Amino acid sequence: MFETVLIANRGEIALRVLRACKELGVRTAVVYSAADADSAAVRLADQAVRIGPASSRRSYLNAAAIVEAARQVGAQAVHPGYGFLSEDADFAEICADNGLTFIGPPPAVMAALADKSSARALMSRAGLPLPAGSVAPVATAAAAAEVADAVGYPVIVKAAAGGGGRGMTVVRHPAELARAYARTRAAAQAAFGDDRVYVERYLTEARHVEVQVLCDSHGNGVHLGTRDCSVQRRHQKLVEEAPAPALSAATLDAIAETALRGALEVGFVGAGTLEFLVDAEERFHFLEINCRIQVEHPVTEMVTGIDLVHEQLHIAAGVPLRWRQEEIRLHGVAVECRVNTEDPERDFAPTPGRLERFTPPGGPFTRVDTHASAGYLVGPWYDSLLAKVIVWAPDRELALNRLERALEEFDIAGPGVRTTIPFVRRVLDDAAFRKGRYTTGLVDRLLAAPSLPPPSSPLLPPPPSPSLPPPSSPAPAQRSTVTPTPRAAPAAEPDVPNRRTR
Repeated sequence: MFETVLIANRGEIALRVLRACKELGVRTAVVYSAADADSAAVRLADQAVRIGPASSRRSYLNAAAIVEAARQVGAQAVHPGYGFLSEDADFAEICADNGLTFIGPPPAVMAALADKSSARALMSRAGLPLPAGSVAPVATAAAAAEVADAVGYPVIVKAAAGGGGRGMTVVRHPAELARAYARTRAAAQAAFGDDRVYVERYLTEARHVEVQVLCDSHGNGVHLGTRDCSVQRRHQKLVEEAPAPALSAATLDAIAETALRGALEVGFVGAGTLEFLVDAEERFHFLEINCRIQVEHPVTEMVTGIDLVHEQLHIAAGVPLRWRQEEIRLHGVAVECRVNTEDPERDFAPTPGRLERFTPPGGPFTRVDTHASAGYLVGPWYDSLLAKVIVWAPDRELALNRLERALEEFDIAGPGVRTTIPFVRRVLDDAAFRKGRYTTGLVDRLLAAPSLPPPSSPLLPPPPSPSLPPPSSPAPAQRSTVTPTPRAAPAAEPDVPNRRTR
């Protein structure tokens, strides 16, 4: 096992990884931006290195500063969490060039799988079913139209390098395609530096089902069952559950076994997730593979009893997989909801502000993953995820009731701050959701319905003129300054790292 792991992320996932490392006796170091100087991860880590200002481009996306921070603290490995550089093959290669273990797949495997078009081609060769559409990117609007005419509308135009729900446009009529094609390419170029797109048939009444896999560097692999992630807004998930409900046992087994076969065929190593769309006839189609820990990983942990971050660390250290498929058993039902600082009444617009009250729920079989506390500043610089509430129960009805109870207990208040809790409670109250017969269209259907008074929520009204204080500065104690100059890494931003050690 590693002696020291650098955590190259922030928020709840940085805290989650830090705790897993400590449980395994591994020293922890975290990087942080000026905006996160007072974060829980910084307080709890053995060492903390400031790598830049609030801007993620100059901090959490600054590969040079992160690698230099790892060298400063003597880390042997880097855990990227999710988001930021977690699926950046170039960053993984830079880590390798500097003698650091990147906790994820090998750079070449990640490069092939991070490109959705390449991943589709690889999985197709491995025998996984794909939605009807183009396997390779389409170079012109005319070529896109040919694909769309062949598979039938509606279609979806997707960025080959996309992720996080970005770089996707649904097209319902031929007259809209050329404009949507151009718009998606421009958005892909701006977001990912890669304007390649592909086109596939859009399944309007489908379920989004994914499979968690663990694969080691010795050719071994297991799957840990399914998760349903169909409750989405703008292709980003709000509620997840394990196992996927209202599907036959034969279908669940087939999806899971197909996912594991695909992962092993392409040489995947680490903790990964293969995502599928499932239609009304329970036919399933491969969408993409995520080469990192997922936001929704806790529901799998709750039904299997397996700590996925522990397994990531063991696999990255070269330890053969500690589980055989016949040893994986699913128990009960787990449901997770994301508590984002967003206003569902304003198209889920972010609502930054300082939290005056923050009291998470408790009770049996209730887990809350969060980095927040009373007084925490929700800034405008990063993702709006504030907390994840995860519950477990022997059956789905009790699990949903337990989540409802937990959300009713959650006390979050701050000037201007709104959360997704009232909307999630609408989801939990929906008859189709309760029966497990929901699809990816659920959120749009609820938003289009007449808005009922939301459940009572302990949120304060916004002030007349909300304003955000500037990011707090790091404490002046025990600093050292080093100019980042890692081998084979791009030049660092001007902001220099400062180390705080405890």
